[in-house]
Amino acid sequence: FTCKADQRSHYGFLMRILIYGLNFYPELTGIGKYSGEMAAHLAVQGHEVRVVTAPPYYPYWQVQKPYRAWRYQKEICEQVEVYRCPLWVPQKLSGLKRILHHLSFMVSSFPVVLRQRKWQPDLIMVVAPSFFSVFPSLILHKLLPQTKTWLHIQDFEIDAAFDLGFFSKENLFYRLIQKAESGLLQAFDRVSTISQQMLMRLWEKGVAKEKTYLFPNWINTDLIKPLKQPSAYRREWEIKNEQIVALYAGNMGKKQGLEIIL
Repeated sequence: FTCKADQRSHYGFLMRILIYGLNFYPELTGIGKYSGEMAAHLAVQGHEVRVVTAPPYYPYWQVQKPYRAWRYQKEICEQVEVYRCPLWVPQKLSGLKRILHHLSFMVSSFPVVLRQRKWQPDLIMVVAPSFFSVFPSLILHKLLPQTKTWLHIQDFEIDAAFDLGFFSKENLFYRLIQKAESGLLQAFDRVSTISQQMLMRLWEKGVAKEKTYLFPNWINTDLIKPLKQPSAYRREWEIKNEQIVALYAGNMGKKQGLEIIL
């Protein structure tokens, strides 16, 4: 998956698909990896794909060179047209700084998203986080009512913010946020997420079951697959064959609750 800036190629397409999300290639972990591979796959299938995103910063929480945090940039990644929008990345995280971090991307990307009205995408696919991205996408949908909208939720960031104690649940603000979130979710033609439990959470938030879709993250099953014999790591680490090994794969942060596993 390589990028060549400011070069345009013309391909046949089945649909015009606009993917709008904070994270994208060349981020090697997390949401950016999946959004990047999905966009490349759709383009190879013949769709015309555009992406509005930010410069790569995750998981380092620092914009990676040669990208710049406060610069608009356009590039072609494989057959995907990518628009990079400025982003503020805090050095130390807090609840308020996370909000400002996401708001900076929404504000900088707003005009770029609305400019896609001229392109007239057939599908607007929003990847959350950031949930703030729903606002520009729904406004674009109002301007292009024939366009379908799809919200793909990788993380319920609003729930996480309250569950981790960044904001209190014991006030009117919490109830208003929950109600607003439910209304925004229901405004999309399709809402997907990555696990059955998260799908059930969508139903609890009022999204009709027929509008939801289970869209789990993927792996390369040619590389990751059950072995027919004991792993060589058992010998290397002197682990007996009858001993059970528990593997955790994922982020190691506060909201993962790894103390439960331990």
